[in-house]
Amino acid sequence: MKDTLRVGLESNASYTVTADMSPGHLPVNVLSTPAMIMLVEGTCLAGVQDHLDDDETTVGVHVSHDAAAGEGQEFEVTARLVIRDRRRLTFETRVTAGDTVLSTGTHARMVIDTSRFR
Repeated sequence: MKDTLRVGLESNASYTVTADMSPGHLPVNVLSTPAMIMLVEGTCLAGVQDHLDDDETTVGVHVSHDAAAGEGQEFEVTARLVIRDRRRLTFETRVTAGDTVLSTGTHARMVIDTSRFR
């Protein structure tokens, strides 16, 4: 890990709900929990990846899903690194669609050495 991996790093990403983000068992297209978690995880990963060594990445997830966002609705994912304990990174996460909070939570990721997979 690089010295630049510090508490306070923040990353943001904006998305629009699409039909393929929706669970197939509902009569309307809304943002599914798995799709939202994938985007939260991706936002956290993108926010720290440049601060890791070339042979490192992060893995892991924990979030809530408290409200719906419909197809075509824009939403934003915000992730802020709040704890760095050796290789364990903890983020505060928030997903919003306008004034509606879709998700808040913590997202824990571990820095791992990818060369172990070769």
